Amino acid sequence: MSEEWSFSSPRRVTTTALVNLVTAGAALFVASVCLIFFQFLSLRNALIEDVSVQAMIISHNSAAALLFHDKRAGEEMLAALRSSPSIQAAGIFTDKRVPLALQQRPNEAPIDLPSDALIAAGYSFSLNSLEVAQRINQDSQSIGFVVIRAGMQQLYARLLSYAGLILAVALGSLAAAYLLLSRMRRAVLNSEAHLDYLAHIDSLTNLPNRRAFNERLSYAISGAHQFGGAVGLLLLDLDNFKVVNDTLGHNNGDKLLKLVTQRLIERLRTTDTICRIGGDEFVIILASRNAAEEIVSVAEKVTAALAPPFLLGIHEIYVTASVGISVYPQDAEDVETLMRNADTAMYQAKSRGKNAYQKFHPEMDQRAQKRLSLEAKLRKALERGELLLHYQPQVDLSTGRIVGVEALARWHHPELGFVSPVEFIPVAEESGLIVSLGRWVLRTACQQAATWHDAGLLGDMHMAVNLSVRQTKDGGLMSDILTILRETNLSPNQLELEITESVLMENVHANVELMKRLQMEGIHLSIDDFGTGYSSMAYLKRFPIDKLKIDRSFVRDIPGDGDDEAIATAIIAMAHGLGMSVVAEGIETEEQLQFLRSAGCDIMQGYYFARPMSAGQLTALLLERRAAVAAA
Repeated sequence: MSEEWSFSSPRRVTTTALVNLVTAGAALFVASVCLIFFQFLSLRNALIEDVSVQAMIISHNSAAALLFHDKRAGEEMLAALRSSPSIQAAGIFTDKRVPLALQQRPNEAPIDLPSDALIAAGYSFSLNSLEVAQRINQDSQSIGFVVIRAGMQQLYARLLSYAGLILAVALGSLAAAYLLLSRMRRAVLNSEAHLDYLAHIDSLTNLPNRRAFNERLSYAISGAHQFGGAVGLLLLDLDNFKVVNDTLGHNNGDKLLKLVTQRLIERLRTTDTICRIGGDEFVIILASRNAAEEIVSVAEKVTAALAPPFLLGIHEIYVTASVGISVYPQDAEDVETLMRNADTAMYQAKSRGKNAYQKFHPEMDQRAQKRLSLEAKLRKALERGELLLHYQPQVDLSTGRIVGVEALARWHHPELGFVSPVEFIPVAEESGLIVSLGRWVLRTACQQAATWHDAGLLGDMHMAVNLSVRQTKDGGLMSDILTILRETNLSPNQLELEITESVLMENVHANVELMKRLQMEGIHLSIDDFGTGYSSMAYLKRFPIDKLKIDRSFVRDIPGDGDDEAIATAIIAMAHGLGMSVVAEGIETEEQLQFLRSAGCDIMQGYYFARPMSAGQLTALLLERRAAVAAA
């Protein structure tokens, strides 16, 4: 199951480096040629100047020899040039260009008669020699010429030495540049490879990450489309992984992810590709002709692999996963749709109790589309004022008085009519709308309670409002509650906040602190749906709770169901032992009422007494009861 990811192009990088090196070499060559040519010009000018100076010296000292036609004196003058190694031949000529004296080195040709062009220019160059002509003047009149021929061998020798030096420097520079470029190229390739690794590999598990997954899945679908076959996709989401992070810490959570990864790799085939695409989300790609048939078997392997406990220090952790399955091309024909369908199937598996796999079916997509539509309508409902509150009374079993009301959100859509809270509350939870919805419920309920208080109808009644898991995690919750109480002028001790048992156990330490702050402000607190969440009896004494609400599932079958009777009786006894009062939800019959009264339950809530009603209906009921009390 090892994965190697290298998406850089070393050949392209090498070619680019070679082109750069050749370009640099060409530039150095051109520069070297220019420098050599410049040196040639410098050496040539120096040679002209040197020979011209010698010709001038000879001309100044040869006038007498010309005037007296003294050949010996002329030869003696020319003999002085022997000390100059570059001089090949020289001659003194009369103004009629008749030689007076000639001098040449052995094996060198004698000097030629000076031409008009040479006399006019002063010097002339050929490939092998330089000739310089200098007039011999006497009393401002030309009486003859000195002509000297110098060889170019020394000039070429010096130029060759200079060219060698320049080329050596250029080649050295090129070699240094090549070494530097090679080192830089290796560093760049290593950096690119590392960045590529970071871009495609999850640093915690060393599995391909979401980006690599998208590329792998696209490649697999392309191959299946071209050559036939199928691509299976399994999306795994670890169930209740957040509880591990919250209770054992993120370090242990990371260790658990590594252990899960190792176990999955051991159980899966080498042809399967496993990726980590999120915090506790993994995805497996099966690409083969039989992927559609194999995928269920792989899903069963995954759930079986996670069944044994994981050891984290002294803790044994049991991890389950909800798995969603989708197959190309049966369920989708592109990456995005295939992934979305697997996600839909995974949430279906979660909704059915977790620790299961679910294959995608078209009707799931219809439900998902319906959910998206409902979310969009719910967002507009908050803006358009389509939401309203109903209130269900809570009655003291000993006195029959209304001691509280629970605020319940209702939604009346202009086209859909009344939408059940069972439908829109989960959507609000999943989408995050529950925070703004909960804030609206709290404000509206407090405003209504203040209205009843001003009318003398509230008395010592509590207004009970539910808090969701998202609200308890909202950093602004405490500020929102205090602001709403201040704005509505409602006393904190007439507000009761209901938190479900499962929400309390999401983050025990943070929730204990939150509830202590709420209690310090005088706000009453109750646990809703008690008995349906975690086994939290050991934690119960840590929470500053005023009231427990027995979930309706334990009330529905009493009397008659011995287990439910025992559970309800035990909850009531335990709550009283901890100084809490008890509310029973869902009371619909006289028999339920009598059993709970005999068991010592304090408050009832249910259809037996009153259904949830509008503020106007409850106002009328409160007025009626007040009138009845006054008449008595």
